[in-house]
Amino acid sequence: MPGQGCQGRAGCRSRGRDAGAGPGARGSFPGRSGPGAPGPPGQSPCAMSGAPGGGRPTFPGLPGRAGVGAGGFGEARGARSPGPRVGLPAGERVLEEAAGARQRCGNGGGSVPGTLLCTNRRLAFLPGQAPSSRGLLRSEDEVALPCIHKLVAASSFSKPKVLTAASTLKFIPEELAVFCRDFRLLRFSFPENGLAPQAFRVANAIAQAREEAAWLGDAADGWASPGEAPAPPEEDEDEEGSSTTLLFESLRDWEKELQRLGAAGWRVSAVNERFDMAPSLPQYLWVPSGLLDHDLKRTFAHFQERRVPRLCWHHPGGGDLLRAASFHPASEPGSEDVRCLEELLLGGRGPCVLADTAELPTLADIQLAHLRLRALCLPGAVAEEKWLSALEGTRWLDHVRSCLRKAAEVASLLAGRRCSVVLQEPSDRDLNCLLASLVQLLGDPHARSLPGFQSLVQREWVAAGHPFPHRLGLLGQDSPREEAPVFLLFLDCTWQLLWQFPADFGFTEAFLLALHDSSFSPSFSTFRFSCQRQRGHSGLLRLPSQTYRPMGGWQDPGGHRGDPRPCSFPPVWAWGRRYTRQQREQFRNPLGPPGPAESPSPGTPADPCPWGSPRLVLTLAKGSLSPHPLPWWSRPPLRPPLRVAPSDSQGTQGGLLGTRQPPPGLLLPCTAGPCIRLWHRCYLRGLPQEQRGRSAPSLAGLAEELRLLQERLGACNLRRPH
Repeated sequence: MPGQGCQGRAGCRSRGRDAGAGPGARGSFPGRSGPGAPGPPGQSPCAMSGAPGGGRPTFPGLPGRAGVGAGGFGEARGARSPGPRVGLPAGERVLEEAAGARQRCGNGGGSVPGTLLCTNRRLAFLPGQAPSSRGLLRSEDEVALPCIHKLVAASSFSKPKVLTAASTLKFIPEELAVFCRDFRLLRFSFPENGLAPQAFRVANAIAQAREEAAWLGDAADGWASPGEAPAPPEEDEDEEGSSTTLLFESLRDWEKELQRLGAAGWRVSAVNERFDMAPSLPQYLWVPSGLLDHDLKRTFAHFQERRVPRLCWHHPGGGDLLRAASFHPASEPGSEDVRCLEELLLGGRGPCVLADTAELPTLADIQLAHLRLRALCLPGAVAEEKWLSALEGTRWLDHVRSCLRKAAEVASLLAGRRCSVVLQEPSDRDLNCLLASLVQLLGDPHARSLPGFQSLVQREWVAAGHPFPHRLGLLGQDSPREEAPVFLLFLDCTWQLLWQFPADFGFTEAFLLALHDSSFSPSFSTFRFSCQRQRGHSGLLRLPSQTYRPMGGWQDPGGHRGDPRPCSFPPVWAWGRRYTRQQREQFRNPLGPPGPAESPSPGTPADPCPWGSPRLVLTLAKGSLSPHPLPWWSRPPLRPPLRVAPSDSQGTQGGLLGTRQPPPGLLLPCTAGPCIRLWHRCYLRGLPQEQRGRSAPSLAGLAEELRLLQERLGACNLRRPH
C-alpha cells in the first residue's frame, strides 16, 4: 500500500490539482511520481530556487541565519517573491530552508509547492501558492523534531538512505520521507530546477537538528534559554474549554474541584507544598478531614516513591476512588503509624477494595504493541490478505479492551456499593493515571465535557506526575525500558468510548487527534516535564522566606500561600496558539449534551455494603472480590465474603452493581471483540486510501473547502485571456 502525504481534505483536493506532479516516475519510494511540476505561474525556476539573480521568499518575523539580515531572507538578497507569512517564537531560529520544494499528496494526488523549513525545534512546510490554505488543522504541515522517528532520503541514482547525525549523505536527495511517531508520513520532493544544494543542506540539517534536539525535561530551559517567553497567541483564547480548565497549580483549583464533587469528610492538605514529602506528587492532596498533617507525614515512608493514598473522585452515591503506590516491601509500621495508615485507607468510610494493575498490560507490553502497530500502519507493511491477522498480532486492541474492562469493573463497584476503591500500582505514575481517568469518564458526566476532560488530564496525569518525556521517548538518553505510550493508550480508550456513546461527550475525534499529536510538541508545559516540581522550577526561583503554620501550610511573609511560579511555557489547552477559531469549533461535539455537564445528582444512595465490618479489606481481581489482609495484619478477616462475579453478557458489570440498575450517567462500554475498533483516522493516515483530514466532516470544514475552491476559480479566471 504505497504513498502518503498531505493530510488536509482541502489541500489534497484543491491545492493538489492546481500543482500536479510531473509525469516521470523517478523515485525509489513506492508510488512516487515525477520530481514535480514547474513553479507557480509568473515565477521562473531560478527565482523559486534562490539561484544567483533570483530572490528568496520573505518570511516576516523569521530570525535569519548567520550572515543573513534580520529583516528576512529576501530583503538582503534582492527581489521578494510572494510567500506565506509566518512568525516564530523567541528562541526558535531557521537552520536551513528549501524554497520550491513540493509536498506529495499521496498516490496520484499531485503535489503542493512551497518552502521546506528546518528550525532548531521543528520541521515545517509552508505552502507557497495558497497563503490562506492551512488545511483543516494548521499543524499538519509541521512536525516537532522529537516526533521524527526516521528520516529517509532517496534518489533515482542511489538506494534510499536512513539519515542520522553521524551518517554521510553522498548523493543529492530527490525525495525526503519523514516517518513520524504520531503515525504521519510526510514526503517532500525537490524538482530539478536548481534545488540540489538546498536539498542537500536541508536534509543534513534535519538529521543533525533531530539528534541535537534532546528534550531536557528535568532542566528549566529544556528547549529554550532562560527568560524566554512564548510567542503571543494569534487569536483570542478566552473561549469555552480553555478559560474554564483547572490547571491544579493553585490551592484554589483544588478547593474548587473538591467542592464540585461534594466530598464530605475530605480536605485539601498542603503537606507537600514544598515537595519535601514526595517530589513526584503535587503540592496539594485530598486527604481525610480527620487526619492532621502531622499524622499524615507518618504514612509517606510506607509506600513506594512515598506516594500515599489520596482521593481522586467522589461518587454521589458515597463511594470514593483513591490512588496510591504499592506498599513498601521493607515497611514495618509501628502502632501509631498503623493508626494513621488505617485512617487514611479506611477512615470509617466502609470496606476498602484494593484494585491493582496486575491484570493490565505492563509498560513493556504497551511499548511493544505500539511499535508493532506503527510498523503495521506504514504503506506496504504486509500483504492485504494478512493485514487483519497482523493487527491482531500487535495485541494493541487487546490492551485497549483490558483497560476498558478493568475501568468498567471499578466504576460499577463505586456506583453499586458504598465503599472505597484504592487503585494500586508500584509507581502510581502510569496505569493508575489511565485507570483513574477512565473510571471518571465512565461515572462523571462533567469529565466528558471539553473543559472537564482537560481538567481531568491536568489532575490525573500532569499534576499526578506522569513522566511524559520518558514514556513518549522524547529524551535522547532514554533506555528502551522507559518508553511506553500510556497516555496514547488512554486516548485510544477515550476514542472507543466516544465511538460507543457519541451523544454523551462534549468533544469530538478532532479534539482527541489534536491532543494526540500535541503530546510530541516541545512548546507546551503539559508534556514537557515529568512532575509538578519540575514545572515549577522552569519559572523563576522562589524566595525561601516562607514559614509553615499547622493550619495554613507554607506562607510567605505577607501571610499568603506560596503557589508555584507560573511556568514559562503555556499548557496545551492554549489551542489559540496553533489553531484558528474556526478549527477550534470542530473540537466541540454538536451531538453532545446541550448544556454544561454536571455531576450526577445524589438520588438514591448506593447499597450499603453487605460484606460485614467497615474495616474489611478486599481485593478486586478478574471481576471478583476476595479478602486481602493489609501487610501489617497478622491474620485475614474472620468472615471472608462471597465472591461476586460480573456479568459477561454485554461487557457490563452487573454483578458488581448488586441488584440495582445502572444509575443515570454511568457508561458501561461493550468490550466484546467486534466492539473494540481500530482508530482509523489516527493510525491509518499514512496510507494513500486514508488521505483525509484529522477533523470529522463538518459544516465549518466544508465551508472552508468551498471558500478555497472559489478563490482558486477566481484566480484562474483572472489569468484566462479575454
